[in-house]
Amino acid sequence: MNQCILFAGIASDLAETARSTAEKFGFDWAHFGAQVINFLIVAGALTVFAYKPILNVLEERKKRIAEGLANAERIKQELARTEAARQDVLNQANLQANKLIEEARAAAARVQEQETQKAIAAAEQIITKAREAAAQDHARMLAELKREVGRLVVEITARVTAKVLTAEDQRRLAEEANRELAA
Repeated sequence: MNQCILFAGIASDLAETARSTAEKFGFDWAHFGAQVINFLIVAGALTVFAYKPILNVLEERKKRIAEGLANAERIKQELARTEAARQDVLNQANLQANKLIEEARAAAARVQEQETQKAIAAAEQIITKAREAAAQDHARMLAELKREVGRLVVEITARVTAKVLTAEDQRRLAEEANRELAA
């Protein structure tokens, strides 16, 4: 209760100070009322035309920022999914590439083996043909040698016997020489 009396005393002192100050500065209630009305009109106009639109713009901006943050989070999640999918695709591509490389190596080994077999077969064929050619040359040279030996035998026999041999004698001696060489 003492406090109420104390506050009442302070309030009356403040009212007296305000009244004396108003008298010193020439306080006029009519001008004061007009200024209060002007202030309320300006404050109301600012509230309607400035403050509320600014609050609306700030609210819209707040919503856009929230949407942007939500979109950023969705984009981050989508990016993570995309990165995981990209990594999976890269891993699969690496596996397929390794598989293709191994298949290519195996195919190259098969082709190399086939080409080696073909080369060996061609070499064997060349060797066989060379042997056949050598055998034919040998047989031809042997036949020529037999003829030459027969001719030489006939010639030497003719010189040794000092007689001219007839064609029949030459043929017979050549055949005998051939028989002896063949045996």
